[in-house]
Amino acid sequence: MSSVPRRTRRRTYAFLASAAGLTTAAALATALPADAHESHRPSRYQDVQLLSFNDLHGNLEPPSGSSGRVTELQPDGTTKTIDAGGVEYLATHLRQARKGHPYSVTAAGGDLVGASPLLSGLFHDEPTVEALNKLDLDVTSVGNHEFDEGARELARLQNGGCHPKDGCYTDQEFEGADFPYLAANVQDDKTGKPVLSPYWVWEKNGVKIGFIGVTLEGTPGVVSAEGVKGLTFKDETETINKYAKVLQRQGVQSIVALIHEGGYPASGSYNYDCDSPGAGDGISGPIVDIAKNVTPAVDALVTGHTHQAYVCTVPDPSGRPRMVTSASSFGRLYTDTTLTYDRRTGDIVRTAVDSANHVVTRDVPKAQDITDLIGKWNTLAAPIGNRPIGYISGDIGNTGTESPMGDLVADAQLAYGRELDPRTSLALMNPGGVRAGLTYAAKGAEGDGVVTYAEGFTVQPFSNTVNLVDLTGAQLVQALKEQVSGPNEAAPRILQPSSGLTYTLDLTKSGADRVVTDSIRLNGAPIDPAATYRVAMNAFLAGGGDGFASLGQGKNPLVGADDLAALVKYLTANSTPSAPLAPPAANRITIVK
Repeated sequence: MSSVPRRTRRRTYAFLASAAGLTTAAALATALPADAHESHRPSRYQDVQLLSFNDLHGNLEPPSGSSGRVTELQPDGTTKTIDAGGVEYLATHLRQARKGHPYSVTAAGGDLVGASPLLSGLFHDEPTVEALNKLDLDVTSVGNHEFDEGARELARLQNGGCHPKDGCYTDQEFEGADFPYLAANVQDDKTGKPVLSPYWVWEKNGVKIGFIGVTLEGTPGVVSAEGVKGLTFKDETETINKYAKVLQRQGVQSIVALIHEGGYPASGSYNYDCDSPGAGDGISGPIVDIAKNVTPAVDALVTGHTHQAYVCTVPDPSGRPRMVTSASSFGRLYTDTTLTYDRRTGDIVRTAVDSANHVVTRDVPKAQDITDLIGKWNTLAAPIGNRPIGYISGDIGNTGTESPMGDLVADAQLAYGRELDPRTSLALMNPGGVRAGLTYAAKGAEGDGVVTYAEGFTVQPFSNTVNLVDLTGAQLVQALKEQVSGPNEAAPRILQPSSGLTYTLDLTKSGADRVVTDSIRLNGAPIDPAATYRVAMNAFLAGGGDGFASLGQGKNPLVGADDLAALVKYLTANSTPSAPLAPPAANRITIVK
């Protein structure tokens, strides 16, 4: 590696939506010159260490609750949970892993920012980008959450500059990412070109590895319409295959695809043997079809999006096994993959690829530079984040088909909706918008049971507005059926209902039939298909997000304040130190299995 300090050799990556043309791979590549004192001729085969992670979501501090644990399979077949995560520890683990590996590159699979805790989200994720620079991240694909604030904001994270509305947070201008964001399949509709660089080449002593980065084609369905305005998201497989040919024409034969799309392993244990023989093993989900169809020219796939942990081999179109990895989420794991490079062919010896996930344990020393960075931003965030907004009598979790936290958010939006319009009948909340639960145990000096603004921000970090729309009873019933049919049939998205809405979900059936229509009640009364209901929901759902086309058909819209403000107002109005709020029972949906 060059001895020049990283900041002084900072790389600049073009925001191609505003550039005249595509930046070449040669211009993007980081020059890693051969050791001037190297006297021996390099051997034919060179092991290259690929360290990777995904879906950090701005979790600089150790995530709490189940979000901060991983499950480990023991030799006797039992499992145990391990506390994991925290960028101070991730930095130490990555730095230790690189020791003894002169050929090492670090890559990521997207969603490194977005849906972040207050420490990062309050500052438009500048703290996370600064932390990733210190981690010596080399390259990442974009994920869907990189578009939460739109392409212009993503360009700012890449290239630097103060936020257009909030300005600079310190006396130093934000310098942007030292690493390239790759967005090969995200096309600017005006220019017809990728909004960011499609690929990047790592090179050292004649060893070249190309990286192609894509996000899921379905990004517009899981991001607010404003965030992806003017963009087209292309097919992942076709895009990777296209740029693999481009790289090969430039003499790059070793290629890694960074794909923000993933799968679901048969086990929830991070160290599960995905390739063990037997029924029910392996992975399922969108990444399987992608992996089976991506050109054999690609040697490994680093994936993400589903927040799952797996190291699997999936056969490529020629039938050869190829490594597909994912490192869970929130910085709890990292993947260490060995790619054996053949200097004679310039390609990876596929049979020699080895990979494993490793836990980011908290029993190692914290990286002091990351601790200092977190301290700097915590000082700025503390006056806002430490403010009490409510009191709870126990943990309010966000796991399960219907979660207590999801119900609480829906109740908060119903109460806020009734302030805007007393005719509001119910509220629906998308489960993916509930990013965390609330824990009873104090995280700082606030005391047990105290909910701080920072904790509320972690639950709802998207700044979605609470919208009111009129839906017919028929549209409302159809929306409930869309939870388990159409785009959501294979992986149901169960809307979190406000108090008063009840129904039965029969999982022994298939498709839309899983919602038992005759069981749907609002405050005990059947839904009238011809009646009009005033429904509260966030702007994302009101735009038809997550496959809920019926919710996007609402009439007479009214746009309110942001969803976090509604949650804060509800907690403040319904809890005191002497009368804390009890966790909702999460019994509004009756589930038949």
